[in-house]
Amino acid sequence: MSFSELGLSEAIVRAVRERGYDTPTPIQRQAIPAVLEGGDLLAGAQTGTGKTAGFTLPILQRLSETAPRKRGAVRALILAPTRELAAQVEESVRLYSQHLDITSMVMFGGVGMQPQVDRLKKRVDILVACPGRLLDHAGQGTVDLSNIEILVLDEADRMLDMGFIHDIRKVLKLLPAQRQNLLFSATFSDEIKTLADGLLNRPALIEVARRNATADTVAQKVYRVDRERKRELLAELITRHNWYQVLVFTRTKHGANRLAEQLSKQGISALAIHGNKSQSARTRALAEFKAGSLQVLVATDIAARGIDISELPHVVNFELPNVAEDYVHRIGRTGRAGAEGEAVSLVCVDEDKLLAGIEKLIKRRLPVEILPGFEPDPRIKPEPIPNGRQQRGGGGRGNGGGSGGGQSRGQGRGQGRSGNSSQGQRPQGSAPGGNKPGNNRPRRRRTPQPA
Repeated sequence: MSFSELGLSEAIVRAVRERGYDTPTPIQRQAIPAVLEGGDLLAGAQTGTGKTAGFTLPILQRLSETAPRKRGAVRALILAPTRELAAQVEESVRLYSQHLDITSMVMFGGVGMQPQVDRLKKRVDILVACPGRLLDHAGQGTVDLSNIEILVLDEADRMLDMGFIHDIRKVLKLLPAQRQNLLFSATFSDEIKTLADGLLNRPALIEVARRNATADTVAQKVYRVDRERKRELLAELITRHNWYQVLVFTRTKHGANRLAEQLSKQGISALAIHGNKSQSARTRALAEFKAGSLQVLVATDIAARGIDISELPHVVNFELPNVAEDYVHRIGRTGRAGAEGEAVSLVCVDEDKLLAGIEKLIKRRLPVEILPGFEPDPRIKPEPIPNGRQQRGGGGRGNGGGSGGGQSRGQGRGQGRSGNSSQGQRPQGSAPGGNKPGNNRPRRRRTPQPA
């Protein structure tokens, strides 16, 4: 099947072809026709499968057929949890719309508002935004959301985890009641279904991979090592195997900074990326990493959302995440769109329970290796690891963003926008929306799932 067979115009197909894509992925094969039908959609697919094109392409198709010329009338709103992801999505919109008369912009915190205000005075058909900064503009009356025809919640599971549920509710109140709603999620949890029940009206349901599955193209491996020798082992693996473009995950911002500094002192070019870094520093580090001039990028979970590098060869869990689902998100940065990748986890005795939780989630045992010279000391006793998700941030107001460290699952939420104290929580009962109860049961699409 080709993109043209999915009902997309020649202008869109040409832009897709110029990006080097000829065959749609499974999520694109099912999502594109569903969005073109005009109904709501609940879509779950493992990360790296092409979700972004799955909604941007049909949105472009729909808007290009009746695109108005009114200034300040945003027609499609895409909400994303982090700056990096928002920037990536808007870049895709621009690339795929280059042969269309469609305009777009990205909006997030950590940068000045005035340039965004000036841009909003011009025509913007598609707005990609983080919830916090969008509400800032709405509060100042600098953005008009009354003409929204299509709403997309991208990485919806992450937005819930980051405590954006109250911000999402506030945004929904600013939108017209009649609109198309699309909810995309890398993982498809029961909480996502709760959110969908309140937001979506009889949505088509697409799930192209089992819940919390990892890509078959990613080779996963665990190295057992003492906690104090992790940095030494990481440097050994990088130099011994001549690894380049290595994305390394830590739990905390401080840990990311320290590890990047230590690697740099050993002659391995490394930078850290997290919410305490300025937006310019984050952008510069990411650009160098994508260009291949930076060997190692050390990141926290939230800051790494939106890192989309074709054929990224290596992901390393320097520390296992506190929440097993984050493991799926982390290793999904490699092995994208069918490419092969390698995910290595450095596991000490403190992390045995975290490893067990990950293996239970993904329903497989991870192969374990011990590198000669780095044999764990059996006399070392496990030390406690702060429980629950870390402090979240990265998409909203101020200069915040990225993950922090050590807060419990309950405490960590509600800190999604640095410098603000909204008490974000997991949704209880019905989620935001405005659709009538009893009219939101998903209608499962009967499109055969490609093998």
